[in-house]
Amino acid sequence: MKKASRKTTPPDAPPRHAALAHHPGAMRVAFITDELPRPGTAGHLALNFAIIEWLQGLGHEVEILLVGHRLPRPVEGYALAPVAGPHVRGFGGYVVAVSPRVIVRSVARALLRRLPATLAAKIRAARHGADAVLGSFTSAADAAWCARHAARSRPDVLLLDTIFRAPVLAAPGLSGLNSVLITHDLFHRRHRALRSAGYRVQPAQLSREEETALAGRARHIAAIQPDEAKIFADMCPARDIFLLPMPASPAPAPPGIEKLPRRLVFIGSASLPNLDGLRWFFTEVWPRLRGQGITLDLIGDCGPALRGLPEGVTRLGRVDDISPLLHRASLAIAPLRVGSGLKIKLLDYARHGLFTIATPASLNGFAPDAASPFIEAKAADHFARAIVKQLSAPPPPGAALAYISRHYGTGPSFAGLARALLPLKGHADLPTA
Repeated sequence: MKKASRKTTPPDAPPRHAALAHHPGAMRVAFITDELPRPGTAGHLALNFAIIEWLQGLGHEVEILLVGHRLPRPVEGYALAPVAGPHVRGFGGYVVAVSPRVIVRSVARALLRRLPATLAAKIRAARHGADAVLGSFTSAADAAWCARHAARSRPDVLLLDTIFRAPVLAAPGLSGLNSVLITHDLFHRRHRALRSAGYRVQPAQLSREEETALAGRARHIAAIQPDEAKIFADMCPARDIFLLPMPASPAPAPPGIEKLPRRLVFIGSASLPNLDGLRWFFTEVWPRLRGQGITLDLIGDCGPALRGLPEGVTRLGRVDDISPLLHRASLAIAPLRVGSGLKIKLLDYARHGLFTIATPASLNGFAPDAASPFIEAKAADHFARAIVKQLSAPPPPGAALAYISRHYGTGPSFAGLARALLPLKGHADLPTA
């Protein structure tokens, strides 16, 4: 679910959390994750970022507890919220690694980013012994650190980023706290799909029963799309299950921006589902589009990770602001063959007024609507025909923008989370937008 970088708070900006106004009903929230939430880098990180901003906007105090060893650089500019962790320290608008292991790994990641994408991917696969890494479970030592920190800071609620943070709830002293698990995905289903496609996956095993036990440790379980909410309700009937989709706001094109005729666009990281889908697209669909003046922009790390791109395809890599590129494109594609969760890149397309030709695997969990901007195409010939048809008469952007307004405003997206927090302090007036 990764996508190209967008503008965010500069590292030297004053910390946003320093200006938060405290009010008598404010809650203290501990957000436990192994990656710093940011917009524009990956779908799950963008959702985490939006949640924290929403909580802060209501006056609540959020502290990020960073576990594990994933820090992009030994010293990282970060101004969203205060950060603490067993291997890092927060100083003003910066997060500093204090563990030799984190320092070594962050330097190694920086070196990998300088290598050709295909070589870097091979090195990562060899290091992990896997083609796809779904996540790493929080260690017992890091969970114990979280328990000690919570005993001192006394948060009112714990937010946990995926089932891979759920082991923290087994630590003494944390089980009695109100807790919300932000699932982001049904990982046992993604695990099964990748294994069935012949890929090596880390963790090597992850069954429905194991995911049920992990998710069931939290009082509340947030699913990012309706189908997964139903499955979690069947897996964990004693828990409160609610929807927590990514909020999105319409971003219409400013005056003077003109569409580039017959220009397609795709946003994606170098993750395995993205690369697998693009390889299928270039092998099975693109030959059917030759000679029709159709071009494709690849935004993000997916382009550099692929060799021998066909004529008409442009690698743009990471860009500071994707909006101008999306506003100039005529149509988006989502050719994923493997995946679960909610493909946040499709919300980005729609909120910029774009329609998307998408495989069934790309469309799981989106709000049903007769006026949806997502056009399903199963087989390669259907995919190609749908592209040609839409490019011949591009739909007006207003239809996609209206879909976003109807289904993905902040109020509807965060209403379930607001209710999950209500019993804690009895905030009958806690707003949802």
